[in-house]
Amino acid sequence: MGATGITSAAGAGADGDRRRLSDGAGVVVLGACAVWALVSGSVHGGRPEGALLAVLAVAAGYAAGRICGALLPVAAPCAAALAGLGLALAAPYLAPGPQPGVPLGHAGATTALFVLCAGAACCAAWATPVPLLRLALRLLGVGITLTALLIADSPAGAALCVTVLLCSLAAGAMQSRGLGITGLLLAAALTAGTIWAVAESALPDGLAMTLEGRLTPQRVELWRDAVRMAGEEPLLGVGPGRFGELSATAAAVPYPDGKPHSAPLQQLAEQGVVGVVLLAAVYGWVLHALWRSARSTPVVLTAGAALTAVAGVAAVGNALSFSTVTVGAGLLSGLATARPLTEHPSGGDDRLPAERPYPDTHRPLKEPPRGDW
Repeated sequence: MGATGITSAAGAGADGDRRRLSDGAGVVVLGACAVWALVSGSVHGGRPEGALLAVLAVAAGYAAGRICGALLPVAAPCAAALAGLGLALAAPYLAPGPQPGVPLGHAGATTALFVLCAGAACCAAWATPVPLLRLALRLLGVGITLTALLIADSPAGAALCVTVLLCSLAAGAMQSRGLGITGLLLAAALTAGTIWAVAESALPDGLAMTLEGRLTPQRVELWRDAVRMAGEEPLLGVGPGRFGELSATAAAVPYPDGKPHSAPLQQLAEQGVVGVVLLAAVYGWVLHALWRSARSTPVVLTAGAALTAVAGVAAVGNALSFSTVTVGAGLLSGLATARPLTEHPSGGDDRLPAERPYPDTHRPLKEPPRGDW
């Protein structure tokens, strides 16, 4: 047992060091987001309460996910999926058909909630070793997708849920989580770059007209107002919560909410380049935490796919302005990075429990001591 015990202890120690480093980085990044919101708001007389609430919601959700995921690695994500589905269906703005009194951003929040629910259900499916329960949890993910399409009348939410389900199934065949994490990072970067190109009118005419038709001219004009504000105040921005005051397009909207309906562009306009860098750092920290997670690769990549889909929704909508979405994103991140109390002691094995080798129980017995006869 000597060499095996030493190796196991060394692996557990290294895993603990990596987790402490990731947790420390998260504290620094979220703290920097809160501090910068206060700095930017104090300079221009902004209102940083919304940004501070979002930071607090992510931190609280992440902490709750880490605790619940350690104690109940299967039941916790399943309960989170059902609770999120209930919140989405109970929201008053989910009635099918056009609703003239509902601001533009609620559809994005609904979409993000369904995506998080589907991701949590798929994570729970990969976390259980029981085949029948795994099938039932995958069917729950399918049911969430159908609910988004048929009851909530959210084709975008249903399409993203299908994407998460397919990514989850593909994650079971991946040997390296690093490749999957890199793909998710590239997808998020491509989305952000496209949003910037649309706002700057840098795309070819045919493609630009197609995207503007899908995104609506009103949303695109809000983005262009955000880019204009960023050009006037590139470092500090115009101040948190002040976009609606300075945007002519936002003032002309029938039901204004004072948002540009794009998280990166809102950060750019209200908190400057530093705010965008910090927002990207939060996403990068989440991916790093998933990469270093002790959970199996399918769980990690499923959560990463769902969170990347939510980031895409937030890039073209107002999803992060809703506490249910920010808490849910933090909760799913915490669930996927928690170390279950019943997991393999080394915590660094990427394989599923059924694929891990059994310990060698056929060691030779130590020779009994020989006494003097």
